[in-house]
Parts: sequence; C-alpha cells; structure tokens
Amino acid sequence: MEKNSSSWYVYIIECKDGKLYTGITNNLEGRIKQHNRGRGCRFTKYRSPVKLLYNEECISKAMALSREARIKSFTRAKKLELIGAG
Repeated sequence: MEKNSSSWYVYIIECKDGKLYTGITNNLEGRIKQHNRGRGCRFTKYRSPVKLLYNEECISKAMALSREARIKSFTRAKKLELIGAG
C-alpha cells in the first residue's frame, strides 16, 4: 500500500453501517488502525470497524487535499464507480 513516508494518500473507507468516508493521510496503515480504535475522527468514532476500499497516492499534501475535496463532491454512486464497485 504505502511506498514511502513522504507520500500522501487519499483513501475511502466503508464504515460498519455502510457509509463511506474519504480522508487523507501520510500513514495509511496507521490511519486505518486509528479509525478502527475509534480515534480517527468524529464521523467514524461510532461506526467502526471500517474497511479500506480505495486509496491513491499523491505527491504532496496539497495535492491530496485537492483530490480529497474533489472526491468528497462525488455522489455515492460515483465514489463506488471510482472504487470499482459500481
């Protein structure tokens, strides 16, 4: 999953209630563990366990933030299409 520590990742996880959450991190494995411990963010705190469905590597935090904003504007159907489940 992760190639090096200077990379940033945009990711989509599915919560136990089926809701999708999109975020960014520079430590994908650690961030998923945080979400599953209820320490990732308020949205996923009571929706764990979560499952990683999608991630893409970005060359900078700014690029990851931009891509995250774009993905968050997608409909659920478009997010599922991006993941390959739609």
